Amino acid sequence: MISARPSVTGLVFQLYGRSLHPELFQQHAVRRVERGAFQAEVVITESGHVVCWRGEGLTLSEVATSAAAPLPMKRRLLSHPIRGERSDSLECTSGVCYETAFQLERVQPDVFWTFQQELCDDGMTHGLFHRFATGGRLAVGAVSWVNVETRTKSLIVQAFHTFPDDFAIVKSQSIFQIP
Repeated sequence: MISARPSVTGLVFQLYGRSLHPELFQQHAVRRVERGAFQAEVVITESGHVVCWRGEGLTLSEVATSAAAPLPMKRRLLSHPIRGERSDSLECTSGVCYETAFQLERVQPDVFWTFQQELCDDGMTHGLFHRFATGGRLAVGAVSWVNVETRTKSLIVQAFHTFPDDFAIVKSQSIFQIP
């Protein structure tokens, strides 16, 4: 399915101590994983991704989305605009640790198109992948690629979201870890 993506300006990266209603996001690709004492659902959305992780009696939801999205304030643990580079971490009372690092990188057009083509090549065979419709002035639309790795006590999520109108790439890596 091909769909359109909003502008890269005004994106936020948030973490909630609860699940979020799926109706809040247009879902384009979904992967569910279960390993040991945790399970997770990873979703590519119209402006980024959602990861809902459950383990040790705890639910954490990571969201990369538009700041204009109607998301709740209740139990929001972290919220940062997606600009430049940023990292953050949180240790929950149950001992579960969450760490993330993300960045918005604007690159030269030739670098952007090479990177996007590599994502398309890898995305077709590995990870969770979605190609978006063009924004109008460009012949090729944005792509999102999310790679999920599981270990006995951890989940690692790497995400790449491209924004061709701005020659921008949003990159993130998050780790959900059980003690």
